[in-house]
Amino acid sequence: MAKQYFLSLLLIAGLMSACEDSAVGPTLSINSSPTLTSPTAGANIVLTEATAGDAFDITWTAADFGFQAAVTYTVELDLAGNSFADPVVLGSTSGTALNLTQQDVNTALFITKGLVGEKEADVEMRVRAVVNSDVAAIYSAPVSMKMTPYTIVIVYPQLQVPGSYQSWDPANNTTVIYSLKSNGKFEGYIHFQDDNTKFKFTDGPSWDINWGDTGGDGTLDAGGTDIEAGPAGTYKLNVDINALTYSAVLTNWGVIGSATPNGWGDPDQDMTYDPATRLHTITLDLVAGEIKFRANDDWAINYGDDGADGRLDFNAPSNIAIAEAGNYTISMNLRGPIYTYTIVKN
Repeated sequence: MAKQYFLSLLLIAGLMSACEDSAVGPTLSINSSPTLTSPTAGANIVLTEATAGDAFDITWTAADFGFQAAVTYTVELDLAGNSFADPVVLGSTSGTALNLTQQDVNTALFITKGLVGEKEADVEMRVRAVVNSDVAAIYSAPVSMKMTPYTIVIVYPQLQVPGSYQSWDPANNTTVIYSLKSNGKFEGYIHFQDDNTKFKFTDGPSWDINWGDTGGDGTLDAGGTDIEAGPAGTYKLNVDINALTYSAVLTNWGVIGSATPNGWGDPDQDMTYDPATRLHTITLDLVAGEIKFRANDDWAINYGDDGADGRLDFNAPSNIAIAEAGNYTISMNLRGPIYTYTIVKN
């Protein structure tokens, strides 16, 4: 009887062990990531307006997650060296090919990524594969290539900024801010000549759709009360129409850098705003070196020039080179939608 009891215990233990093993379930084994097959590494692709309608096909091999599943593939593009921190999505599909046109790719480069037309840029492309939210995405190895977009005329969405500083005229097209990515987020710089200037935002050159801030809490209210700025000066305005929020930051501009009299130390070399030209300018002696523009003697708002193309890039890693010593006049244009600068030796 004792022997029979002992065998029963073994049988029960075996059954429990089998149940535990069964509860573990299948183990995910990724057999292969997707691989981009076109475009190929090292390609030099020049996009032109004349060939805008031509096909631009992107192809890759299928991913293998180790089990049967429907896979969604997404093609991402970003600047080389950016580690896909801010990629533009070219498209998604369940197949292993994405059929685009040159115009599609040019829009991604010229508008979304803000590249300069007719100027070669180093970019990277990769494919992201996803089966569901419970399984981590897998990526193809990035493929590096050169691409040259062509220039197109862009009509950026804009918000009017009527106020006491311009006779409350929503049709004044010189006092507007822009959405560079057409995503409901607007930015621009507006100069208020007087303290405590009042203003509002309107959608278009009329008062039909307008926002103020009832309560002064940074939240936009349809038809709300006027927004009141602080001291006179140039304000950086940011508006998110989706979230109905805004900010208005007073900016006092200067240049800093190894080419300036104080080098990279404080204080900056202060610039002056000219209401006639609507430019911030300064004339000073520089040595060979580098400069950047920044607001309020601080790095929270600063601009360099990543492409050495005369366009200002926010918080850019690249400084602006000054080739030789001399007396220079430096101008900064924040009228938007693209901010620019000039440096002229006198």
